[in-house]
Amino acid sequence: MSGAHLNPAAPRALLIGLQTPGQSREEAEALLDELTELTANLGIAAPARPLVKLRERNPHFLLGTGKTAEIIAEAKAHGCGIIIFDDELQPAQQRNWEAESGLIVIDRQEIILDIFAARARTREARLQVELAQAEYFLPRLRRAWSHLSRQRGGGVTQRGEGETQLQLDQRLVRERIQRLRADLATVRKQREVQRRQRLRVPLPTAAIVGYTNAGKSSLLNALTGAHVLAADKLFATLDPTTRRLRLTTGRILLMTDTVGFVRRLPHRLVEAFKATLEEALVADFLVHVVDASSPEAAAHHATTMAVLRELGADNARILTVFNKLDRVDDPLRLPELKAQFPGALFLSAHTGAGMETLLARLDDLVSEEATPQSLLIPHSRYDLINRLHAAGAVHREQPRDEGVYIEGLLPRRLLDAAREFIIPKPAHALHENELAEKNAVA
Repeated sequence: MSGAHLNPAAPRALLIGLQTPGQSREEAEALLDELTELTANLGIAAPARPLVKLRERNPHFLLGTGKTAEIIAEAKAHGCGIIIFDDELQPAQQRNWEAESGLIVIDRQEIILDIFAARARTREARLQVELAQAEYFLPRLRRAWSHLSRQRGGGVTQRGEGETQLQLDQRLVRERIQRLRADLATVRKQREVQRRQRLRVPLPTAAIVGYTNAGKSSLLNALTGAHVLAADKLFATLDPTTRRLRLTTGRILLMTDTVGFVRRLPHRLVEAFKATLEEALVADFLVHVVDASSPEAAAHHATTMAVLRELGADNARILTVFNKLDRVDDPLRLPELKAQFPGALFLSAHTGAGMETLLARLDDLVSEEATPQSLLIPHSRYDLINRLHAAGAVHREQPRDEGVYIEGLLPRRLLDAAREFIIPKPAHALHENELAEKNAVA
């Protein structure tokens, strides 16, 4: 980031990248690039971003005293009021840095929390962010200033003089955490009720997951014609959005956009956003979107899979989709990704390239959840007939005296409701194609 392009009115921060033992310089630099983008999302200018090779962790400052003094001097030379570490600082280390430098010193976790606070829109998302913030700041109450006086949206760039006077008692914070957890439990019950209501019309569901800014919302918009915010910035989507997609066969698929993942995502955010991420747990399958143009595509894929493992959703059926094909310039890039991720699809939600292949694959995945059946449903059960139509399961329908004859793909979720009306196939019956083949051989 060049100082010539910085906004002089923006808060200035010195970003500290850390190359830990066993980590390559390239990986450490990629993480530092990501921190630069994270801080830019908060309107913070970064005139310098040194990368420090960390041989062992100093319990007092994380870094050695000599390097600490060097970083403080560099921050002041650049006119920075903030030092941001691309690693987690212990509460005592944070206090020591601030006492030594007289500057605001924060870490990657707090930056992510502030972005989440600024982007949260629904009551559930705001509660989740507040809970994560309260749990993060509880062990940091001894610092000279407090973040907990802020409501959502008041990040590191908005600390006023009054905030430094606010004293927050640990007992009060713990009580607040308990209240937030209770409120979240209520919201989760409401979400569960909504989910059960959706399941009454037993449509197949897919959750779109992936690294932040991979193009998940753009893909949902391209598929469904929705108008979900699809900004080119990290964590543009925090609240799950569900839209209906009519497949080429006429069947309906409910697709849900979920919050994006990021490397070193604070564990407390994974916990706090469980209700949001549970959409991935209950989906029939997942669409894992990866930015094909990113040099860190493989690392982003691994990060998402690690979070899914933490949620217990890594055993779900997963369709991997590499998006932003139109941004790939390196001719060797696609062959490398295709070799590394066999079975993945490659497309551009922006230009539409590869979208027909994706729709066909989604249709295949939905079909795997259904079986071809013939049914004779009594006229008194038009409620079930309507549910079959809503699920896009009816291919042929014929009124008869004894009921309505239906042929189609019966979704697994409707199997119990429709079981008694299934017309059993004779054991000796052969498919017409199979019979034709036998006759041809004969």
